[in-house]
Amino acid sequence: MNLLPSQVWLIIGVALCVIELLVPLPTFLIAGAMGLAALLVAVIALILPIPELLIAIWMAIALIFAFVSRRFIPKDSAKLQESGQGVTLTEIPAGKAGRVQHEGVSWRAICDDPNLAIAPQQKVIILRRQGTTLIVVPESWLEQRLV
Repeated sequence: MNLLPSQVWLIIGVALCVIELLVPLPTFLIAGAMGLAALLVAVIALILPIPELLIAIWMAIALIFAFVSRRFIPKDSAKLQESGQGVTLTEIPAGKAGRVQHEGVSWRAICDDPNLAIAPQQKVIILRRQGTTLIVVPESWLEQRLV
């Protein structure tokens, strides 16, 4: 079965948009930008079916979309200055990094106690932020310390 270039770009675009929506780890809107660019190139491919040129156009449009989408990713949040709550998306192994969802965004996170691992889907308390990494402790750990 031979697919037209526009059909190939349509499949690529839909796949990348689905990845952006379904993958719990952050793609920081890059997969979405690439997917939207591929959908746009699918339309362009109907007029201009030159594969090499389509790839160059896709790369240029994806790059523009990626830079434009950066304004939708929070750089700094006033709420992060105070302690807050989040939920682990992945396991945070002892002494290593994992992922935490906070304010609707997935963040790299490490546990403040380097000997403690945190399971996925656990509530955590955010103690502070170091660059783009959140320093967290499990909610249960904090409750044990208060008793």
